[in-house]
Amino acid sequence: MSDNAAFRSRVNDICAPFPGAEKSDPWGGGHDAWKVGGKMFACIGAVQPGVAVKTPDIETAEMLIEAGVGIKAPYFHKSWILLPEDADADELAHRLAASYDMVRSGLTKKLQASLPPRAGA
Repeated sequence: MSDNAAFRSRVNDICAPFPGAEKSDPWGGGHDAWKVGGKMFACIGAVQPGVAVKTPDIETAEMLIEAGVGIKAPYFHKSWILLPEDADADELAHRLAASYDMVRSGLTKKLQASLPPRAGA
């Protein structure tokens, strides 16, 4: 298994248990876009190594970039960062969960209520 395939597997293993999380390839070509309620919270691109995740705002993204946690996620809003494939396992899990929780909290109250609570949240 290539490093990219192993990384995809790690990300998928973290995201799959999130209630209501669904993986798709919306643009074709080998993307893994994770969504909840139709809204994306993580994306592995077809070419660029790493996983893009949402942060609360541009300032948080900039702080994480300055701290070396990730880089600007190409093609995404400035509030998204790209975590590298060699990201610390705990940091990767935390950032994916935080992105999921943030996107989920922005869903309609009805849609939020239809989803079971996330274990460990």
